[in-house]
Parts: sequence; structure tokens; C-alpha cells
Amino acid sequence: MNLPADAAGAVSPDPRRWMALAVLLTGTLLPPLDFFIVNVALPAIRVDLHAPPDVSQLVISVYATAYAVTLILGGRLGDIYGRKRVFIAGMLGFGLASALCGLAPAAEVLVAGRLLQGMSAALMAPQSLASIHALFPDSEKRRALGLYGATFGLASVGGQLLGGVLVTADLWGTGWRSVFLINLPIIAAAVPAAFVLLRESHARQGARLDAVGAVALAASLLALVVPIIEGRQRQWPWWCVGLLLASGPLLLLFWRHEQRCVGRGQMPLVLPSLLQIRGLRRSLSATFFFYALAAFFLVFAVYQQSALGRSSASAGLAILPLGLGFLLGPLCGSAFRRLAAQGASHGMVMEVVGLLAVATLALLDMPSWLPLPLFLIGAGQGIALPALVKQSVDHVDARHAGLAAGVVSATLQISAALSVALVGGVFFAVAPDTATPAEVRTAFVVASLVIAASLAIAAGLAWRRG
Repeated sequence: MNLPADAAGAVSPDPRRWMALAVLLTGTLLPPLDFFIVNVALPAIRVDLHAPPDVSQLVISVYATAYAVTLILGGRLGDIYGRKRVFIAGMLGFGLASALCGLAPAAEVLVAGRLLQGMSAALMAPQSLASIHALFPDSEKRRALGLYGATFGLASVGGQLLGGVLVTADLWGTGWRSVFLINLPIIAAAVPAAFVLLRESHARQGARLDAVGAVALAASLLALVVPIIEGRQRQWPWWCVGLLLASGPLLLLFWRHEQRCVGRGQMPLVLPSLLQIRGLRRSLSATFFFYALAAFFLVFAVYQQSALGRSSASAGLAILPLGLGFLLGPLCGSAFRRLAAQGASHGMVMEVVGLLAVATLALLDMPSWLPLPLFLIGAGQGIALPALVKQSVDHVDARHAGLAAGVVSATLQISAALSVALVGGVFFAVAPDTATPAEVRTAFVVASLVIAASLAIAAGLAWRRG
């Protein structure tokens, strides 16, 4: 039976909701997993496909950009056409794109496949969060979002480990291609389960997609994200600077178009009234600063290998305490029930303390003690992420949950892209290619302090007054 999200509250909770959650979390797992898993495989990809450095960088940046600029559109499509339907369509598209990547005969084909992967991931990912909001009663929503946060953390940390294992194992001679082909059996199992277990939910009937707004928003975000990702790598050519300067006016034009849609009685891509909600604005601002931790995975890996002289496999294992904390943090959320309203802020404060400890230990050259603060960082992230997401989505009507989920996910992804570029830029400015181990250690300390400052700002913004 198909129910609109705003009618779902009038019926008893779906008895299959926890089994449905397992399917939805597959859609949560795959997008970040495929962002991180490729990092380890890039050297093998470059050798096998004879790809120059700039093309191999596109394998990462095209996916991140396509994902970021279409997330809000993906959430809106789910609201209008049904979250179950769009989720399954996104998962099928992700499978086809993964096959194209895994079988790519040339680097250009791989880049095209990554573009399609990012767009398909943007269709799939917002439906998971929006469907959780629609499926679960308030009494169970925190636990469901805890599992959502744990899955996100598992993908972020496990992707690097899994990529290394798959490339090294060279299953059936597939080498690096297995990091993409591994998606196919997962999707083959998840799609039939989604047909059976997921209940349809959507916003009001009769709404139409704001195609002009979708194109305008995509152009605005592309103008912002592409220069940040590609600028440093390409020594900031004129077109990067021009795009960055154009991003502000393009966003303003998009916003005015959305306001005109409302004035004409049409449904915009992003409801201007949503961002007039002060609490949502604060939550989204906190979300933007919150995911600066995405840059930590990059600088930590370089620190482990270039400053401590460890192998890529050892560097992957070194991040495991953070992953364990990320996995356990959301599952221990009940211990923070009395502090639920401030869960996001408290989790981020834990991260700040952990990052300050990491910077201190690195400065004192005491790497053997790093697992303890790494676990603290992961646990704080695991506690803060679901609390921050719930804080954002709770500010909007359930029928617009897909839109809110898309906005939150897009904010996280844009934050990740910007923080990797900006914090990475600071790191490599202090420690260029010819840097000594001591200089790399200094750069890691500086980057950790920058990330800690960003999280401190996020904690302040997320604090719920009253």
C-alpha cells in the first residue's frame, strides 16, 4: 500500500520496518564506501589504464562533484515520485555504473562511469534518510538514526581497508576492478528485498519537479565545488577563479527563481520557507562545519606513510580505532539520553578533545598512543552525526523529509569536498612533495588543529538553546 509521508503517522508502524532498515542502510553504505574505496586503488588504476595524474584525480573528483550537485534533486524526486521507487531506480543505476567502471577499457570510460555512479548515488542516498523519518515512530527514530550513523562511519573507514584487501587479493584476476564489481552482488540482493520490504512514501500528490531550479542549483554548486576540488591540483587557472566568483551570483539567481515559483503557486526545488526556519539554518550551518573531519582521513594517511614510514596497509589498519569508535558511538546513544537535545554538541566536543590530543601526541612524536584519541574522535563523530541529522530533519514537515534529507546530505558532501581541498591545501603548503618527515608531522599537527577549530564552531552552532 502506498502512503504519503504525512499520512503515515495516522497508521500503526510498519511491522517490517527493521528489516526495511537493513535494505535502506545498504543505500547509506554504498555511496561513501565508493568514495573512500577508490583512494587505495588509484595507483593500480593509473598503471593499468596508463592514466595521467589529472585523469586519475578525476576518478575521485567527478564522483564527489556529481554526488554533491544532485543530492537535493534526488531528495526532491523521492518526495514527488515516491521514495521507494526512486531508491530502487538509484540502486539499479548505481549497479549499472559500477559495472561500467569495473569493465572500463580506458580511463575516460572509467571517469564517465564515476559520473553516473555519483548521480545514481544521489538518487539513492536521500531516500534512506527520508524513509527512516517516515517509517519509524519518534520512540524508535533515535535508534534507527544511530544505526544510520554507524553505517556511514563503517563505510568511511572500512572503504579504505576493503579497497586494499580487494586490490591485493586480485580475485579472479580482476585487480582494481573488484573495488567496483563488489557492488554488483550487494545490489543484486538489495533490489529484490527493497521491492518486498519497503513501503512507499511521498509528499503531496500533484507536485511537479522544478526543472529550471534543478539546473540552476546544479550549475551553482558545480561553480562552487569544481574549482575547490580542481584548483590547487591545476595551479588555479583562470577558469577555476572565474567559476568560483560566479558561484555566488548563480546561487542568488537560483534563490530568486525559487521565490518566484512560490509566488506563482508552483512547487520549487527547495522551499524558501524551509531556510526561514532559524533552527534548520543553524543545524545546516553546524553540518557544514561538522564534516571537516573528512579531511582527517587524507592527512592521517599521509602522516602515517610519509612521517612514520608505514606501508599503506599499516596506515589503513592505524585508522581502525577511529572506525571502531564511529561504529560504537551511535549504538551507545542511549547512555546520552538525558543529554539528547545536546547530543550533537557533546559528540563534537569529544571530537575536538580527541583532535587536540592527536595533535599533541604527533608534536611530541608519540604515535603509539594515538589509538586512544582516535577512538574518542570516532565515538564523538558517531554520536554527533545521527543527532545532528535528526536535529535538521525534525525541523521540517514529514512530507518534505526527502527534501530535508537531500539538503542535509548535500551539505555534508559539499563540506567534505571543501574541507579536503582547503585543509589538504594547508597540509601540502606546509609539507610539499619534498618535505622531510618532521615537516610532514608539523603539517599534520596544523591540519588537525584546523579541523578541531571547525568542529568547535559546529558544536557551538548545534547547541540547542532553551
